[in-house]
Amino acid sequence: MIATNENSIPNKVECANSLKNVVDALYVLNGKWKLPMILNLMQSPKRFNEIQTELQGISPKVLANELKDLELNGFITRNVYASTPVTIIYEATDYSKTLKMVLHELSAWGAQHREKIKESMRR
Repeated sequence: MIATNENSIPNKVECANSLKNVVDALYVLNGKWKLPMILNLMQSPKRFNEIQTELQGISPKVLANELKDLELNGFITRNVYASTPVTIIYEATDYSKTLKMVLHELSAWGAQHREKIKESMRR
């Protein structure tokens, strides 16, 4: 919900538009692996096996499908180099870097949530 200041309550139209935007964003970024993959490729361009090694638990089939989706939506590029054997490098695009603040906020919220859960388990 987009509000002009923290104390104002958004009207029905603003709330509906905000909800639509969130649904659109989640549709593109859905799943367990897309945001971690984008974050991983923001660090540096990588080959398929490097990504799979760094994202422990992702299967090759899921990784291949997620890479295709991310490329289709403009978050990564797939660079093919004519060498022997052929080298394929995946790289974050400038568009994916627009998620930097979203990833930062998710990281901060995740750390806060983890602490909350730890605290509730101590009781």
